[in-house]
Amino acid sequence: MTTPEPTRFTRFQQRYRDGDLPWDHDLPPPEIIAMAERLPSGRILDLGCGTARASVFLAARGWEADGVDFVPEAIALAEERVRTAGMAAQVRLHVGSVTDLSFLVGPYDLAIDVGCMHGFEGADLHAYAAEVVRLVRPAGCFLLFAHLRDPDQEGSTGIPDATIMNLFADTFAFETVEYGTTVVGDRQMDSAWYTLRRRG
Repeated sequence: MTTPEPTRFTRFQQRYRDGDLPWDHDLPPPEIIAMAERLPSGRILDLGCGTARASVFLAARGWEADGVDFVPEAIALAEERVRTAGMAAQVRLHVGSVTDLSFLVGPYDLAIDVGCMHGFEGADLHAYAAEVVRLVRPAGCFLLFAHLRDPDQEGSTGIPDATIMNLFADTFAFETVEYGTTVVGDRQMDSAWYTLRRRG
């Protein structure tokens, strides 16, 4: 009898249970810190929030945040971080899929995604994009980090750059795209930070 291939959910759930979280630092990435310095505070949507490091950082600077993650163990750690930081009034956390955010009402001034969207394909990817479009206000921002792959690399980690462009070109202007590489364990992957502005 063969062991079934773990799903994306079970892989992440096990990592949170094991504490195998190389992405979990005290501060969010510099790109989020820089964005917070440029924008006035408002409402933020933290997509795939993990342990809510970005939400807590921004809440301390006057933002109101909704963080969403599909792993209950991640949200449990996030709730502890929020309590420790004294930010319970500014940060609301939700266990749920970012492909169906019907429980949230916009508009949001800023949506951020540090490595969530690049795990989706097909209908899930389009549902995710539709929620971002629905929830970000006109002239609002979407800050996205994604691992990239070539379009012909089916089954590999990441998302083609052209797919991101096609998903959002009709509703967002791409203000900046910064290409680079990201090292995860012993792997080096192409990646990019995208700053998008919602057309209104």
